[in-house]
Amino acid sequence: MQRWSVVVPAKRLVAAKTRLTPLTATLGDAPPAGHRDLVLALLADTVAAALASPAVGGVLVVTDEPQAAALVTGLGARTVRDEPDAGLNAALAHGARRARAAAAGGPVAALSSDLPALRPAELTEALQAAGAVPRAFVADELGSGTTLLAARDGELDPRFGRGSAAAHAAGGAVPLTGDWPGLRQDVDTPADLQAACWIGAGPRTTAFLRSAAESISWTPP
Repeated sequence: MQRWSVVVPAKRLVAAKTRLTPLTATLGDAPPAGHRDLVLALLADTVAAALASPAVGGVLVVTDEPQAAALVTGLGARTVRDEPDAGLNAALAHGARRARAAAAGGPVAALSSDLPALRPAELTEALQAAGAVPRAFVADELGSGTTLLAARDGELDPRFGRGSAAAHAAGGAVPLTGDWPGLRQDVDTPADLQAACWIGAGPRTTAFLRSAAESISWTPP
């Protein structure tokens, strides 16, 4: 099986997942309840699922956040600083170059950091499908965003942001259409988080939500 280097971006916690603050605003910053803890739980479940895929040779997290770096290295991922400091796409391109250098070449993929319902089998199938074409992507549940961008050959050429699915398609990446609900369900809003829980969120996200359920009036599925 072809082994991929997977690059995951992780923002500084003060700037991450701001649209989830209506859900977490009552929690404060004390662990285990707090906005930062939720962001880290989403990241941890995503990285753990990626590392468990037999199609993944390694995960590289691009981050300037010390807590995120400590968390993912504890899971078995590597980290690199966001040296370009020029936004998400520059960070992913930088991470892809570093990942390929460390692996002496080979295919590379960018994966969203907020996929708590991701299953290793889903990522494995998607990467295997991506290996049949030079570049490919998986659109999010809404169809407008991107959760996975994969480059078997050539540059990753990330175009994340508003309308990224159309931007990646326009750049020559092939859309992949497998049945991968956990891979497609990224989390930007409380409704997204609820949807991920219905699919089946990973253990860290589930544990966070159970610990904070009374404070946020949250009833896990």
